[in-house]
Amino acid sequence: MDKAQVFSAIAAQISEHGMVFPTSVRLALRIRDMLADPDCHIDTVAKLVQAEPVLSARIVALANSVAYNPYGREIDDLRSAIARIGLSTVRTLAMAVVARQMAGNSIPADARELAEKLWAHSAHVAALARVLARRVTRLDPEAAMFAGIVHEVAGFYLLSRSPDYPELLNDDFAEWIEGGERMLGEPLLRVLNVPENIRLAVDTYWEGYLNMPPTSLGDTLLLAEELSPVPSPLHVRRDAGPAARGSAEIELLIGEQLLTEILEESRCEVDSLSEALRF
Repeated sequence: MDKAQVFSAIAAQISEHGMVFPTSVRLALRIRDMLADPDCHIDTVAKLVQAEPVLSARIVALANSVAYNPYGREIDDLRSAIARIGLSTVRTLAMAVVARQMAGNSIPADARELAEKLWAHSAHVAALARVLARRVTRLDPEAAMFAGIVHEVAGFYLLSRSPDYPELLNDDFAEWIEGGERMLGEPLLRVLNVPENIRLAVDTYWEGYLNMPPTSLGDTLLLAEELSPVPSPLHVRRDAGPAARGSAEIELLIGEQLLTEILEESRCEVDSLSEALRF
């Protein structure tokens, strides 16, 4: 089979049979689903989150990041950390565990290396998207961060299937960029019950067309993708370097304020956020 046929076969498997997740991922999904209940109590969340050490550590790290702790008052207990960042952000972090651990540990060394780079990219895009939503597009920054977290989920799943289809990593990723990512991503986001507004934002990212001035959640995600200094290792063509995804330049004016000024003022926030999201 050529790569397009492989992508189609994997997408059909996801749509027809769903997915089997590792134990840690199933727990993260359970936490995410519990947080969808508007009557969910913080003590209940804290008790369940304690069973997932990776998620617990990231919640505390994020609560102490510049974005959520601008006055430098550090905390070290889980309940206080959850109270500081809010339940919607805990839900985002639960999805981060799902995305990051989807590839698992039983993949070849080259795939693990790609997964590490892909997560560094995802974390930076998520951090940038949060800042851009707050400072540029005036949208919900937590929704923007959520979109950044899940926008490469198809890539992690691709890496998880590399033992079955090693040829997927043998060449460049032109076919992935041109349609494979969307082919796997659409059923994945549905199986993961990702909210529609986030799916639409990721669809804008796949489409690659950035409206100027940016106004939507999809524009926010795509702008963060373009501005990220950490590229996706799956968006590299053998003959052309990183794949272009639009015409935005760092010098573009956003209203009356220069985008570079916003990014410079937010550098500490972005660095702190992206570091807290890495695991």
